Amino acid sequence: MIIDGKAIAAEIYADLGAQYAALGKKVRLGIIVVGANPVIEQFVRIKSRAAAELGIDIVRTDVVEDRGTAGAIDAIRALAPSIDALIVQLPLPKSFDTNAVLEAIPREKDVDALNPATPEDRRLVDAPVALAVLEILKRSNVRIAGQKVVVVGAGRLVGTPAAVLLRKMGADVSFFSLDEGSIDDLRDADIVICGAGKPGFIKPMHVKTGSVLIDAGASEDEGVVRGDLDPVCAEKASLFTPVPGGVGPIAVAMIFKNLLHLLRKEG
Repeated sequence: MIIDGKAIAAEIYADLGAQYAALGKKVRLGIIVVGANPVIEQFVRIKSRAAAELGIDIVRTDVVEDRGTAGAIDAIRALAPSIDALIVQLPLPKSFDTNAVLEAIPREKDVDALNPATPEDRRLVDAPVALAVLEILKRSNVRIAGQKVVVVGAGRLVGTPAAVLLRKMGADVSFFSLDEGSIDDLRDADIVICGAGKPGFIKPMHVKTGSVLIDAGASEDEGVVRGDLDPVCAEKASLFTPVPGGVGPIAVAMIFKNLLHLLRKEG
């Protein structure tokens, strides 16, 4: 089964549209963008188009890279009082203290669930990519409890939040990252979640026949967006998410599902 992320996202938006309309208020989503990066601009455009479909205003603040960590934090503090939720578009420049910037996001407006200072049990929402993975598994009737899951990459956007959420669902989760595990671990995995951002490095020989392969490791390779999984891996999988068009559109939809949840908590 090849997952059509755009079709799933369209279904989610159709449901969300009516719920936002029922709120009877104008919703404002803030986005902080640091520097000039064409890949980041692409992500912001995708989110802006989705917001427009739902009647949500995007309030964007651009931060010159020279202003550094303090400049980004100042921008968050200035924008936060006037919006309903806030996104800091990642990645930030390497010279920035990403944790310090994300810690400035108010808990009640952290639509991406990225503030590292907020304990897991106090987060109001889960990370959008992790929710997208769960949405795919549930819609495809994939059993999670008791399954052996290997998460490739332990990053803040994909790997770590996906592992947390799947453990809550009863899965046996381990990591293959720079710090732990081995690519050989994938051969025994029932479910593989990819978020390393290394184009095509997982080959069919690394995964077992009939496994569920979820690829959220999108990165640019010579002008083309590719995932961690070689597309040929789909021939061995019982379920496969392509890049682009798989996890990504659903993850964006989950941002707006999270935003609705934050608005209701606020009310």
